[in-house]
Amino acid sequence: MSAQPTAPPRRPAIVAVDDEPAVLAAVARDLRRGFGERYRVLRAGSGAEALELLRQLRTRGDQVALLIADQRMPGMAGTDYLVQARAMVPEAKRVLLTAYADTEAAIAAINDVALDYYLLKPWDPPDEQLFPVVDDLLTTWESGAALEAGGVRVIGHRFSKESHDVRDFLARNRVPARWLDVERDSEARELLRVAGVDGDRLPVALLEDGTVLERPTVLELAERLGVAGRPASDHYDLVVVGGGPAGLGAAVYGASEGLRTVMVEREAPGGQAGQSSRIENYLGFPAGLSGSDLARRATTQARRLGAELLTVQDAVALRPEGAGRLVELSGGGVLSASCVLVASGVSYRQLDVQGFAELTGAGIYYGAALTEARSCSDQHVVVIGGANSAGQAAVYFSKYAARVTMLVRGDSLGRSMSHYLIEQIAALPNVDVRTGSEAVAADGDGRLARLVVRGPEGAEEVLEADACFVFIGAMPRTDWLDGVVARDGRGFILAGPDVPADRWPLKREPYLLETSVPGVFVAGDVRARSVKRVASAVGEGSMAVSLIHQYLLDT
Repeated sequence: MSAQPTAPPRRPAIVAVDDEPAVLAAVARDLRRGFGERYRVLRAGSGAEALELLRQLRTRGDQVALLIADQRMPGMAGTDYLVQARAMVPEAKRVLLTAYADTEAAIAAINDVALDYYLLKPWDPPDEQLFPVVDDLLTTWESGAALEAGGVRVIGHRFSKESHDVRDFLARNRVPARWLDVERDSEARELLRVAGVDGDRLPVALLEDGTVLERPTVLELAERLGVAGRPASDHYDLVVVGGGPAGLGAAVYGASEGLRTVMVEREAPGGQAGQSSRIENYLGFPAGLSGSDLARRATTQARRLGAELLTVQDAVALRPEGAGRLVELSGGGVLSASCVLVASGVSYRQLDVQGFAELTGAGIYYGAALTEARSCSDQHVVVIGGANSAGQAAVYFSKYAARVTMLVRGDSLGRSMSHYLIEQIAALPNVDVRTGSEAVAADGDGRLARLVVRGPEGAEEVLEADACFVFIGAMPRTDWLDGVVARDGRGFILAGPDVPADRWPLKREPYLLETSVPGVFVAGDVRARSVKRVASAVGEGSMAVSLIHQYLLDT
């Protein structure tokens, strides 16, 4: 008997809802014209009808990529529909159709329903008003869907540092991968049996070509997946050290202005900002965007303009030689350049209290560790810190965890956190902010189980906790520059007018972002007296490129 042909996979759905038949037909027509080859465009005449359609799609296991809803509909407003739809298809992008008179309601909906965009009716011509918006949203959705579908399968223990490091590396470098918890997923145990791998050899990575990697290091995995990359040139105009917002900004502007540019990043593009769950105040993104999304967009932009990106490489030394600047890499290679921009950023300060070192990666994490969010479903999460990064993490984890407790050493959040974040946190019923409090010990049998917390009066209590995320300030990554460039007492790099006169070798004054070594510039959080904000880091990266052009003209 011949085998039955396999049905092709169903295309993801775009669901449009409007109570006016003519408007609904128009939006469906335009969406099919622009995106009908990749997506099914489905229509509904009311919010209730659309919700029933979503239930059917979910029951069949179909993917929903985009929801487009009119605001003014009888029975159920567009925003009310999107609130209910979000619970059913949380990953779908959400767009509100609105008349000019309803603009205020649309802007409010950005916060109320996590709206991704609003479109004014009519959207004519669609090639200019509709297609670019929808294409951008679908590209972002596709990126996330690819990560969820995953070609690489990783089997490990949730509370294993090695498993966490591999999982976090794949997520931050946007490598499509599926995570399988050996304790929760029967599929994981079956795959180990088929692959003939013992349970004590975790984590295990199953690659698309059939390769089975037992206990792979991040570097080994990067090399096998082609993530690391190798330099294509013997000499560059500009080597950018660090792939955070400052480094990415410099890579984009350097490449766009004709400089042979290579960027070196020790972990993944985006730096610390790439771990931010939501950046609400970045200019030009009224709905906000995640740090991961910002990093993805900037990385794509830099590569499109011609910059090279080398990840999982760390700069370990800088050697000025005549007019050249040599950057030694952790893998043993050396990059030669006319100019170097140090944008190596900062790393989270480790909490030096009992039990934290032993449980790091096993319930205690430094930074947002967004890969752990869904694993925290219905659990108690503790966030330590009181600045923006801690606030963003608390808001993000509140969507998954049953309870989030923030431990803040200061007497209020107002000293170090943006006002919009303070308001968001105050409105979340499952987030408890404890000021004047700090963790003084952690305990657990192979995984975090409890924290000892000291309150404002000095009394201590034991707090049961499933996961803890630490944001307690940062230390500059400048040890590799010891004795080469001038730094302040905390290790931040001095630049421009802050460079000591006895460390500057030329007659001219150093440029604004130039270090004590001519031709070596600095930008972003690693610079002394910098403003610790994403936008300012991007600005410094672009400004540095202008100064580098001036330096090259003068030499």
